[in-house]
Amino acid sequence: MYSWGDDMDDWAKPGTYSFDKKTTEARKKDAERSRSEGPRTYKTKGTGPNVQLTDPKKRVSTTSKTPLVIGVDVTGSMQSWPAEIFDRLPLLYQTLSQYKPDLEISFAAIGDTKSDRWPLQVTKFTRGFDLEEQLKAIYGEGGGGDIPESYGVFASWVLNHVEIPSLDERPFLIVFGDAPMHPKIRGSEAKHFLGDDIQDADSVTTWMNVTRTWNTFFLRRPGGVKGDETDKQWSAALGEQQVVHMEDEGRAVDYAMGLIARSWGFFGDFQQNMRARQDEAKVTALSEQLSRLAPKVVTCPHCGAPLRGTAALTSGARVTCVFCQSIVQLP
Repeated sequence: MYSWGDDMDDWAKPGTYSFDKKTTEARKKDAERSRSEGPRTYKTKGTGPNVQLTDPKKRVSTTSKTPLVIGVDVTGSMQSWPAEIFDRLPLLYQTLSQYKPDLEISFAAIGDTKSDRWPLQVTKFTRGFDLEEQLKAIYGEGGGGDIPESYGVFASWVLNHVEIPSLDERPFLIVFGDAPMHPKIRGSEAKHFLGDDIQDADSVTTWMNVTRTWNTFFLRRPGGVKGDETDKQWSAALGEQQVVHMEDEGRAVDYAMGLIARSWGFFGDFQQNMRARQDEAKVTALSEQLSRLAPKVVTCPHCGAPLRGTAALTSGARVTCVFCQSIVQLP
């Protein structure tokens, strides 16, 4: 289990990496709080979540210039993933916050509205050790019904319940999952679980609208077939380049951190961080896969939305914006 603070004794190569000294005091305070409150736990058994902290009917906001939302499918076989992220929470936050000190994170647990009692659980944005209280309020229900899950309801929540007024750049939204989404968001579902009065909505279109603001990635669990219906649906929703087949399930958090660190210009530091924890072969494999992704998002000059399908195109090529249908010549 990763620790708050600068203790790296349980890392594979302790002493080979150092966090930024500018954030030392914050890490020290988080470590002191961690010691006083004892070991972390993640609930997969019991009566359910702390609904006062995880109710998706609430609205959340943050003044962070670099907020991050992490959504995790907690149905069936995916149930172990929240525990995996929970174990690496100090690593995730302490690594990324040294790059962007005002980082705040909101977590979401995604299930199935057709069969689960708590198909969407969400936390407010916060930072440091306060993330512990939020994340342990989530309950790993481990249910789910048919193969599609209610990712669309989560997208509707992001679109209608999250306020991020102080952005410096497009923020990241990372979804860990292994399934397609229900094609429709029923108005009755939105009313019951989100408290929203909306008409039935198309899930793919809702996700497309989310991507206008959020740099969204679907990190798919190993085992899926590339190019299958799940890939096609998520590619239509986010853009093909935003669907990443993870090759090593144990490196799920590293995939997320690497994507973000690369975009922020700190990929070299992230690689050094990973080398202190993993063997060189794993660092190389993950680095090569992430390096094949588009280095930056090109936006439409007419509507400001991200342009899709630009990764393989050269300067001067023309591409059609899927949002406003303008034809744009790439710089």
